[in-house]
Amino acid sequence: MMHEKKVPMRMCSGCGEMKPKKELVRVVKSPEQEISLDLTGRKPGRGAYVCRNINCLKAARKARRFEKAFSCKIPDEVFDRMEEEISRNE
Repeated sequence: MMHEKKVPMRMCSGCGEMKPKKELVRVVKSPEQEISLDLTGRKPGRGAYVCRNINCLKAARKARRFEKAFSCKIPDEVFDRMEEEISRNE
């Protein structure tokens, strides 16, 4: 008997929908307290997920979801850089 492989699901910080992990972008807070996009999904640190959609990133930013997930203040330039990277990879 073949078992179907379980697809890991994660919640988008913007829209709140559960989606397959591969469809989302990981935002990571490294052990050095640096916040960045992790397009490979392999960087060490605490992760939160967001759709590859600029509107979801903006919704997560407005609701301060990443700041709550990482329990720290996130500078605007970090969000600007993330918005740039997501719009480039959309």
